[in-house]
Amino acid sequence: MTRTPENPFTRRTLLRGVAAAGVAAATTGAGLAVTSAPTAAAPAGFPNYRYIRDALPAWLRYNPTREFIFPCVRGVYDKISNYLGRYYLYYAPHDAPGGICLAYANRLEGPYTEYSGNPVIDRVLPTTTVSHVSSPHVVWDAPTRQFYLYFHGENFTTRVARSSDGVRFTDETPILSTRLVPNTTETSYARVFEHSVAGRGNRYVMVFMGAHTIGPGTRKIFWGWSPNGWSGWQFAPNPLVSPAGDGLTDISAPHLLKRNGTAYLAYHGNNGNMYLTEVGNNFDREVHLGVFHRPIASDNGRVASPAFGTDGGVSYMLYEAGPRLNARICVARAV
Repeated sequence: MTRTPENPFTRRTLLRGVAAAGVAAATTGAGLAVTSAPTAAAPAGFPNYRYIRDALPAWLRYNPTREFIFPCVRGVYDKISNYLGRYYLYYAPHDAPGGICLAYANRLEGPYTEYSGNPVIDRVLPTTTVSHVSSPHVVWDAPTRQFYLYFHGENFTTRVARSSDGVRFTDETPILSTRLVPNTTETSYARVFEHSVAGRGNRYVMVFMGAHTIGPGTRKIFWGWSPNGWSGWQFAPNPLVSPAGDGLTDISAPHLLKRNGTAYLAYHGNNGNMYLTEVGNNFDREVHLGVFHRPIASDNGRVASPAFGTDGGVSYMLYEAGPRLNARICVARAV
């Protein structure tokens, strides 16, 4: 069924309706326990998260492949003036042609409004044309008062672009490729965080997925560091986290979390769950702690690419739900 403004209903839309009904039932005591989050704390005392809504409306102007991945949300109200909304949500289709997209809202939990000029970055780059661009991650660099947007295109190259308003990005620059990480055939799905590691002289770290030719397992998490987030990137040659510790073959899309005086990575595994591993403040540990978040019925078997934020003292997680190549962006609230 084709989705149009006059006929916005598809199988995915119906699934969203079921999800919304399930959450409503859970909150009114009508049953449907399958949609309820477990009451026990997640590993290391992190909260559990409960689905509250899909982040994006059912019909979008820019929707070339009818699937979206890799949410990244940033509060911009304290950084720029004349913002579209207090929060900017960046996301992208997975498949060609991809396209880095923007939506905005006045509350972190949404609902989000699609930016009319999407995509803000397409596959026609200043220096080359690629099959697709995807997996956006944005940081605010206070010293330069600019947003840095990291994304991949092709799968073996991660790039960064900069913007003063979070909408118009320029100066696309490659910073990571498989030639910089031995025995890899893919380096993508990067997220970057302010975090100093002893002895590295860095202010930023990058965590990313590498398709590794040395087993066991294939897709593993690697890391790198930079003094300024833009240049001088260096990358560790060996995996930071391997899937074998979780009994898996592939892991991806890590997000750095800090708690209990140490650092962790939350990421998704090939069985559909999210996992948590302590890496330590100096990225010198690999303590697998088990499942961080499990899919509910409306997630259709898979939760992935978590991103986190706090609004009004409430913690939220945005994530992609659903099978690979058919995912949507969801919002969950800590419980």
